Amino acid sequence: MADYYDVLGIKKTASKEEIKKAYKKLAKKYHPDLNKDNPASVEKFKEINEAYSALSDDSKRSNYDRYGSTDQQHSQGFGGFGQGGFQSGFGDIFEGIFDTGRRRGPQRGRDLKAEVELTFKESCFGTDKNIKVNKLEHCDKCEGIGGTGEISCATCNGAGQVRKSFRTPFGVFAQSATCSECGGMGKTIKTKCGKCHGEGRYRKTVTIKVKVPSGVQDGMTLRLSGEGEAGEPSARSGDLFVEMFVTPHKFFERKEDDIYLELPISFSQAALGDTIEVPTIREEVELKIPIGIQSGTILKLKNEGVENVNGYGKGSQLIRVIVKTPTKLTKKQKNIFEDLADENKEKLKIQKGLFEKLTEGFL
Repeated sequence: MADYYDVLGIKKTASKEEIKKAYKKLAKKYHPDLNKDNPASVEKFKEINEAYSALSDDSKRSNYDRYGSTDQQHSQGFGGFGQGGFQSGFGDIFEGIFDTGRRRGPQRGRDLKAEVELTFKESCFGTDKNIKVNKLEHCDKCEGIGGTGEISCATCNGAGQVRKSFRTPFGVFAQSATCSECGGMGKTIKTKCGKCHGEGRYRKTVTIKVKVPSGVQDGMTLRLSGEGEAGEPSARSGDLFVEMFVTPHKFFERKEDDIYLELPISFSQAALGDTIEVPTIREEVELKIPIGIQSGTILKLKNEGVENVNGYGKGSQLIRVIVKTPTKLTKKQKNIFEDLADENKEKLKIQKGLFEKLTEGFL
């Protein structure tokens, strides 16, 4: 098994953000839909998803770093007596040696992962997306049964398990194992289906419609129940987990349900105030600029943000005002600013004299 860190091309000290960034880059590069002429991309894509699934989960990553596997119980084996290490190691052995009498039931389908790319607007207001997924589907010819003529399994005589006896230093033991012929079901098919060869499932690429709700954010995952791989006969299908990737907007920035926008205004608008039209994610609305506003001041437009994905109302639009200082002036404008400068100098002179008079006797 390839090292998960090598698969993603990252260091063992990589942060969760670095892991996610590496995964997104590789997933897009090796996605089967973008590499139809390269069959090897399918296996590479699976390998990348497996590595990301292990390293993005804190518990799985901890087990992998410690034992080389995401399954702590299996990785511990006989190592250690603390925290159930000794017990779990021998528990697996005796469970196989002694007849437990358990029959393996039909296994549910495997969960799958997919991703979808959204524009900024689509993430705010929701949309419908069609994605292609390669997965095991129930055979439509035999309706997932595997064929016709259900009979008792000849290998296990309908028990679903086979027993073997063997000698050990502790004596003779009986071992029960799931029947490989019927998979623990106790029944087999007399005439196997020609389409799925008796498996009840076959692999195909299907198009799934994903209804993206309004208010989703970058990195969010939608769970589509039953849209994963088909299970064994009479077992439920797995689920499909769709991760959202949102393309950044040119002007708007989103934080939770609030929208942020930088708004440049002129020096005269800042000094005299104004009422202007500003863009929001829905439409243009009027915004009042107070007289004497300073650069960096933030103005709020309530309920002009994103609708919360869980239905908890709308956020606000926060507008950061940037006062643009003029760089090229006409002669008339220059004279006006010079008059203002002279007036300010006179005011400062008066203020200085007043301050000296007030502090006289205190210094």
